[in-house]
Amino acid sequence: MRTYGCQMNVHDSERLSGLLEDAGYARAAEDTTADIVVFNTCAVRENADNRLYGNLGHLRPVKDANPGMQIAVGGCLAQKDRGEIVRRAPWVDVVFGTHNIGSLPTLLERSRVQREAQVEIAESLEHFPSTLPSRRESAYAAWVSISVGCNNTCTFCIVPALRGKEKDRRPGDVLAEVRALVEEGVTEVTLLGQNVNAYGSEFGDRQAFSKLLRACGEIEGLERIRFTSPHPRDFTDDVIEAMAETHNVMPQLHMPLQSGSSKVLKDMRRSYRQERFLGIVEKVRAAMPEAALTTDIIVGFPGETEEDFEETLHVVRESRFAMAFTFQYSKRPGTPAATMDEQVPPEVVKERYQRLVALQDQISWEENQKLVGREVELMVAEGEGKKDGEHRRLSGRAPDNRLVHFGLGDGEEPRPGDMVTVEITYAAPHHLVADSGIRKLRRTRAGDAWDARQGRPVQVSKPEVLLGMPKIGAPDEQPAPAGGCCDV
Repeated sequence: MRTYGCQMNVHDSERLSGLLEDAGYARAAEDTTADIVVFNTCAVRENADNRLYGNLGHLRPVKDANPGMQIAVGGCLAQKDRGEIVRRAPWVDVVFGTHNIGSLPTLLERSRVQREAQVEIAESLEHFPSTLPSRRESAYAAWVSISVGCNNTCTFCIVPALRGKEKDRRPGDVLAEVRALVEEGVTEVTLLGQNVNAYGSEFGDRQAFSKLLRACGEIEGLERIRFTSPHPRDFTDDVIEAMAETHNVMPQLHMPLQSGSSKVLKDMRRSYRQERFLGIVEKVRAAMPEAALTTDIIVGFPGETEEDFEETLHVVRESRFAMAFTFQYSKRPGTPAATMDEQVPPEVVKERYQRLVALQDQISWEENQKLVGREVELMVAEGEGKKDGEHRRLSGRAPDNRLVHFGLGDGEEPRPGDMVTVEITYAAPHHLVADSGIRKLRRTRAGDAWDARQGRPVQVSKPEVLLGMPKIGAPDEQPAPAGGCCDV
């Protein structure tokens, strides 16, 4: 299974894996040739097509040597290109869209029997993703879809055309899934939606999202609640109040800015302006002073002037984002922006992008430096970075979702899903380090669930283990801002 794009695609891939395992398939080992390869694609970026067809090209000789192999392509690019995929890569066996992921096992079997490619693109949702079986990648953290699709008409975005209009799950169904996950050992849940805080519009409750956050806060055993991604247009005061007043909603907010220029926002059809965005930031800071804010920004949208770009830099300085996912604008066929006049020259876009990245890296570093010397509780993570044998380091996520690499000291090694308290000793722009040893270890049901998944004997976890206070070590060198930002 190869997944590209957003968290919704990651969640869909968990469902696809679950469907295939229910149909009798098993995950292929890393050093073996798989019988089935599934690409779950994204269509947001300009190079998405090249990436897919390049990967398909690399697989062709593998399939020629293994005639029984099947290749399936799904996701947003499949929804967009449809039969074009089989025309350009006739060795593909199955193409399916965003609305019919549940059809994959049947399509694979039909292709095998009929010995020809199967292309099935549904125009509307057949099954809500979270009603399908799942093979979740994490034993301690889970995605939960509360809505799919989007009712916005942003001129740069192709998602509404590929995911369809917004459809909301009933609150009772969402809460039942969350409770079931907690029973399995999950202690962190991220609520998902293309426009997550518009939740409730389909059944006419404008405060449905804040009510859902509060209801999740009452579920015993659920330690952390996150959500992504909200839209500034729908970000209302009741949501801020629910975040601040619900003990297990984490002090973290990812809210896409896209541009700081009100003119560009109008051209993007973003339905809010600079003042509205900064007003939300101010309210969030007042209600949750320790909250970490992250965002998405597009540089070089058609018609963006130097003055417009300076407005974006102004909002970045005012908002003090912990991190920003920054993108150089790229045309997407089928979007209004692709045919707009005044396309910005690539060399100008690149130069502005570099200035934005440099500014945000500096701000991220300065904000992270404020945390040096503070104690934070981390949820120990799996797969967030390679274990550092020299320093005996693992990684974890703070409540505000900052990534922290922490030293184990001489104490007991925690498991993914366990909670540790550490003191931050070093700050870099995109991560923190805690090399003073673990102050406190709290073994959790999530850690027990991770043990069970590894086939290890599971014992009832003790409430907490105190591990002493080793001497705090100073970092060997002062960090400097690093270039580049993360992608999604």
